[in-house]
Amino acid sequence: MTAYHEVVVHVIDDDDDHRDSIIFLLQSVGLTVLTYPSAMSFLEEFDPDEPAVAVVDVRMPGMSGLQLQEELIRRRYPGRVIFCSAHGDISMSVRAMRSGAVDFLEKPYEPQRLLDAVQAQLPVAAAAFDRAAERKAVQERIGTLTAREMQVLALVVDGLPSQAIAQRLGTSVKTIDVHRAHIRSKTDAEGLGALVRDVLLHRIPLPHDR
Repeated sequence: MTAYHEVVVHVIDDDDDHRDSIIFLLQSVGLTVLTYPSAMSFLEEFDPDEPAVAVVDVRMPGMSGLQLQEELIRRRYPGRVIFCSAHGDISMSVRAMRSGAVDFLEKPYEPQRLLDAVQAQLPVAAAAFDRAAERKAVQERIGTLTAREMQVLALVVDGLPSQAIAQRLGTSVKTIDVHRAHIRSKTDAEGLGALVRDVLLHRIPLPHDR
């Protein structure tokens, strides 16, 4: 489990003075802060596997904060996003929050408001990155399967017994049982039930035809 105190804070803002003020504020309570002058510099430099909370300015040259949020969603990034803007309006705030932002602060805001927002998200971010790491581990285990084994696993997840799977795939029950044994072995699963649970828990798509 990731401890919340291991979570870093990314500050993405093209305003040098604002970045400096946030650094001072967050470091004053012992937080680790990494800063970026643009959305593109953040995307080029950040570690997507490092547990984090991101404080993002909305209006920046080039890629905006909202466009950055869309890119992070596309990448399935589990970091928690807090927006700051001197030009925020209701529609912008609604769009950001509907897309998963956890807060939207209008400048000038009380420093304590930002501190409270960031600190509230530290344990949430830690848990989100733990889940992401677990999902990635399950995907990697499943990635060792052959196309046929993947088909069998997908049908097991659908709730079909070996006989029904054999009929669906046009083979024998004995062959399906061999595939099931290989799936357990390759994925190092305690049992197919545990693997199915992990697949469903992490909503991992399993194509029936590969």
